[in-house]
Amino acid sequence: MVSALGWLDHDSDARTKTLNILALFQQKESRDELGIGSIRDSFAEQLFPGTSTIQTRLRYMLFIPWIYQYLENQRIPAANFSTQADRDERALIITLSRLEEDSAGTFGKNSREKLKRLPSSVYWSGLQRWGIREILWSQEEYHRRVDELYRARTEISEREYYEKNRCDMGDTSAYKPAQSWHSSLPAPPSNFPDEATFALTRQEASFLRDRIQSSCKGSLLAWLTLHSEPADVSAPWEHPDYAKFPDALQELLTHARFFSYTMHGAALLYNYLLAKERADNDLLSQHRDNFVAWFAEPVREKIATWPLDRMWELTAGPGYSISLKTRRFVEQWIALIRQSSGTLLTSKEACALIRAREIALKGPRSRFKNRRALEQWSGYAGTLRLVYRWHNVQIILNDLAHGLRREEC
Repeated sequence: MVSALGWLDHDSDARTKTLNILALFQQKESRDELGIGSIRDSFAEQLFPGTSTIQTRLRYMLFIPWIYQYLENQRIPAANFSTQADRDERALIITLSRLEEDSAGTFGKNSREKLKRLPSSVYWSGLQRWGIREILWSQEEYHRRVDELYRARTEISEREYYEKNRCDMGDTSAYKPAQSWHSSLPAPPSNFPDEATFALTRQEASFLRDRIQSSCKGSLLAWLTLHSEPADVSAPWEHPDYAKFPDALQELLTHARFFSYTMHGAALLYNYLLAKERADNDLLSQHRDNFVAWFAEPVREKIATWPLDRMWELTAGPGYSISLKTRRFVEQWIALIRQSSGTLLTSKEACALIRAREIALKGPRSRFKNRRALEQWSGYAGTLRLVYRWHNVQIILNDLAHGLRREEC
């Protein structure tokens, strides 16, 4: 796998997206079995930019810069930087794993030295999106080129000294390329990392909120961090402050909700067909009941007047390529929902559409074509309803709110 993904070293965004996909692949009920991930991710990134489904606690957004900043200050050379960063991150894992309280969300708490993906990799893209990481290199490129940063900083220091003596500081914007992290990044506690916890200080929470406000304008994440308290609801469109959301966010959430509902039905039908293919009567009964309950939900009536053209306008953003085949599949499935007056389980056209889509995506690995793949099916694949990173965002909002309530700075 490492050699197969080696080309991603030079493309930070592509590498992050690919690793996120690989991580989600381990969560069977979260898998994108029908190829609608690009639409899902477009909604998610517009609503909650810089987040992901594999992020855990908010303070990692500070842990990573603190570790890297310390290594930079020590002038750890490029030849040793990656190894030292790895060592320091794993040491932090041990510290956090020993917490008697509030240790949930610790990376590698159980796997320890076997952990393959470190927090820095998970948060690297988000750190840039929130404007905390200012250097645009991928993590691997950063490790390889850190010596260039040191040389640039030395040159800048010499230039500053020379210009200061001349009383002419010139254009200070030229110094920016040698800055890795935001200039207002709070200093780490004096006992970091030996006594690290997930509790944010008020100063740290304020910094993170400011970064979100500045870098994620117009997003639901930015609105919630400024105007709302954390809410224990299962989806963002169920938030008690929904009526207060700006019109643009309400519109985006409406489309996200309808897409989530319709694609949940497609996933349930897919699993029903697999149970039928495997002649598993227990699973067949479960998936039939789940599908019938889905079809009876009141939201289905609103699908009839859902303006799909507007949804495509909203999701066709940079970085998310939605193929014509994907668009056609989604539109055909929604048309079947609109046309059906009864359950789609008996619709030959609906069943054929789902089968054809999965076969087109997986080819010889299709569970409809490959008996071994069918036998390895756990019974539930991609059956979770799309909530666009909401569960992870709730943790972020809770951590932030606790920090902002702290009396000390």
